Amino acid sequence: MSEPTIDPNPTVVAQLAPKGRLRAAINMSNFLLVVGKTDEGLPVGPSPDVAGEIARRLGVALELAPYRTPSDIAAAAGADEWDIANIGAEPQRAAVIDFTAAYSEIEATYLVPPDSPIQDVSEVDVSGNIISVAAGSAYGLWLENNVQHADLRAIKGNAFEQFVEGSMDALAGLRSGLVRDVERLPGSRILPGQFTAVQQAVGVNKGNPEAHAWLSAFVEEIKASGFVAGLIERHGVTGQLSVAPAAAR
Repeated sequence: MSEPTIDPNPTVVAQLAPKGRLRAAINMSNFLLVVGKTDEGLPVGPSPDVAGEIARRLGVALELAPYRTPSDIAAAAGADEWDIANIGAEPQRAAVIDFTAAYSEIEATYLVPPDSPIQDVSEVDVSGNIISVAAGSAYGLWLENNVQHADLRAIKGNAFEQFVEGSMDALAGLRSGLVRDVERLPGSRILPGQFTAVQQAVGVNKGNPEAHAWLSAFVEEIKASGFVAGLIERHGVTGQLSVAPAAAR
């Protein structure tokens, strides 16, 4: 691979690896970006591999820091627990984290119960409808910012179970995850199209402008070079995870 547009100068290295190693926060709940674990319990997948390439470019050791949810990662921003965070970029998280443009995207849509009259994602945000969504998820945060008429229920437990037990009108989720859920509820349907695409990006703690600029250039380079596409193919998530488009200039 060619080197990134902006060299990782000493300031960048100092901002990204102040302890001499790169501590990368990894969201363990995203099964497309973390597809498994090593025998030692470390995460395996596109997200850890992106972190590994950043560490390689910086010339420092990589320390993967697994977190149960992206909300846990965002809550630890500025607490000296991680140096980069590989999670979905959302406005709420951007209040405490500086994000690059996305390196990959994941389609988010709805599952509707048997006999539902809803045929399109545009029919979900209607007064009287109840939407179940996993609290703190990137697509859930998007819905919090954009749902105008339906009753959005952010579930801290199992959103699928609450959707079924509460006789709700739609379950929001990543399409790849809903494919498994539809098998658990005979007669249910996944709606065509999407209400958003979760933007998987690299985040850095606030107050590190040189590091953010370097990471932004790095992300554009690994998209253009085919590195991200190679990770998607290698980890068997083709058709579920896609390379994000180049950032607007």
